[in-house]
Amino acid sequence: MSAAMKTVSARMAKTNIFSLLTTVESTGETFVICRNGEPVADLVPHKKVNRLKRHPVLSKIKINCDPTELLAEDKWPKASR
Repeated sequence: MSAAMKTVSARMAKTNIFSLLTTVESTGETFVICRNGEPVADLVPHKKVNRLKRHPVLSKIKINCDPTELLAEDKWPKASR
């Protein structure tokens, strides 16, 4: 997790959104946007997902058959015959 987030008011964020985005993009700094002193949203850098990384749960699934192998007629459900 990053260091302390800076707090900005919703009005200041609305007025300076482009400079806030530039700061987030260039430094990775994060901001908490508040309305009436209460946190409403976090402005954080986008995290790209590595689509080649194996999923921790889905990678545990094991298929114990050859999905390209033809099934004998008696292995098909009766509704599909």
